[in-house]
Amino acid sequence: MNVIDRRKQILGILERETEPVTASELAAQFHVSRQVIVQDIAVIRAQTPEIISTCRGYLMGQRDACAREIKVCHKENDMVRELKTIVDSGGRVKNVSIKHRVYGRITAPMDISSHKDIEEFVALLQDGTSTLLSNATAGYHYHLVEAANPKRLDAIEEKLGEAGLLAPFRAWEKKG
Repeated sequence: MNVIDRRKQILGILERETEPVTASELAAQFHVSRQVIVQDIAVIRAQTPEIISTCRGYLMGQRDACAREIKVCHKENDMVRELKTIVDSGGRVKNVSIKHRVYGRITAPMDISSHKDIEEFVALLQDGTSTLLSNATAGYHYHLVEAANPKRLDAIEEKLGEAGLLAPFRAWEKKG
């Protein structure tokens, strides 16, 4: 197989997969070294900047992204784990919302799509006297999450569920 065909196939794999794909996995599949794959990805990314690199491998980021509201519940010390679960699965956290019995729906922008964004968010919280919005609702909150396709959003919800962070929507709640 020539290099152009291999790169086309790598791009196709990244477009189909909902989980990150490691350079080692691609290297084994194409019978080349991991370094060859890393170089291929660098060339592909020059023309397809939506490819993102996570600590768990490569995946296709948002192109014509779709979004879904996901309900979660956790203690404050699980916030980083929650955000990392979403971004490592190819999602972008657009906002956070709570439904407060007195104040109604309260929404705040987040725009978190990387570990660096998470670090900056945590630093902002630690630098002031503010707390998480979800503290007002015993940890229950919603995130509008963007991903490349509905299958990726399903995978994000599945990972959040496995991590014990996903909360079910109640009958009276409108799933967004």
